[in-house]
Amino acid sequence: MQKAKSYIIPLILITSLFFLWGFAHNLDPVLIPHLKRSFSLTTTQATLVDSALFIAYFFMALPAGYIMKKWGYKIGIITGLLLFSLGSLLFVPAANFQSYNYFLIALFVIACGLTILETAANPYVSALGNPSNSTQKLNLAQSFNGLAVVLAPLLGEKYILIQGHTDAELDVMTESAKKVALASEAASVKTPYIILAMVLLIVAALFYFIKLPDLRNKDENNSNSILKTFRHRHLSWAVIAQFFYVGAQVSIFSLFIVYINDAKIVTNLSPAKYASIAGLAFLIGRFAGTAFMKFIAPNKLLLIYSLISTILCGIVIVGNGMMTIYALIGICFFMSIMFPTIFSLGIKELGADTEIASSLIVMSIVGGAVMPRFFGIISDATGNIQLGYIVPLGCFMVVAYFGWKGYKVKTPPNNGGVLYN
Repeated sequence: MQKAKSYIIPLILITSLFFLWGFAHNLDPVLIPHLKRSFSLTTTQATLVDSALFIAYFFMALPAGYIMKKWGYKIGIITGLLLFSLGSLLFVPAANFQSYNYFLIALFVIACGLTILETAANPYVSALGNPSNSTQKLNLAQSFNGLAVVLAPLLGEKYILIQGHTDAELDVMTESAKKVALASEAASVKTPYIILAMVLLIVAALFYFIKLPDLRNKDENNSNSILKTFRHRHLSWAVIAQFFYVGAQVSIFSLFIVYINDAKIVTNLSPAKYASIAGLAFLIGRFAGTAFMKFIAPNKLLLIYSLISTILCGIVIVGNGMMTIYALIGICFFMSIMFPTIFSLGIKELGADTEIASSLIVMSIVGGAVMPRFFGIISDATGNIQLGYIVPLGCFMVVAYFGWKGYKVKTPPNNGGVLYN
């Protein structure tokens, strides 16, 4: 009982990280249309916001894993928070210079911090306390990420989506005046990101003064070899599944408002409010999924949810009007459990390979940089943004395979492992 109590404060602090990085990511659905308008971007150019964020996961995930392995989770978390804060502060010069490229650099620095945080927090929550319910614990912690999905679009709409000039006013301006007027609207991002940076520094200070249990596996016989870690078949499939899942999630969330605007769907609420409703569906899905896992094996629930999401993507492609928005909201509900479930199943029974395996799964988040680009290319080439949803449809099919067969723990006996069925 005493040991369980000692985990409460660390668990609360770690869970707060899920909310913070969820908030950063889910400002993107607001940030993308805002910058798209401010810098007169195409859909493909606007998806560079996602590319700048998620490409960092590819480059930083392995260094993050080594930081955790050598210096521990606490140092890793503080480092991640400081980078996150620095990137947020870089929004100020980006807005002052009115440069889209500077915004992309700031987002890249933010993502470097997020990579370290996610590499640390996901396995830490799984290992904290009783390992038998690791998937449920991770889904519960990730539910606070879902809370950020609800709040970020609402706050972003209020403080970022500030339109200084109407379309009619812009139409009568000269090209140079129009460019200056639109770029100046980008300055509305400064205050929200300054506040976010201050909050992150406070949280970093809390982690500095709090004692975190050291949950690293200190097996000295572990070689830390990436290739050796890939001998675990279920890990390899988890990396693939996570790549495609994150690609699907980013395509759905980040382009939600862009889709409503470009498809010219008449709605009763603002696009940002529908994005918030989608976030609420995601949040409810996380809590519901955590409860369902008491009765349904996580891999089976993952399989069912991914198949339903595939069908709903088909409805978005061939449907019209509000039907497609409801389908997107439904996808947000059913994809809610996918990231933590893939992560937890992917690092199952890995022992001393856990830190490197966690890095590899976080590294696969680069799918969020790749898949939205294909989405944008298809949308721009065809002139029909609905056809872009072919991309997440294919992604969910890969996730379905992981929930069907790819999750099974199998380590080849000739590599010194044990074969599990």
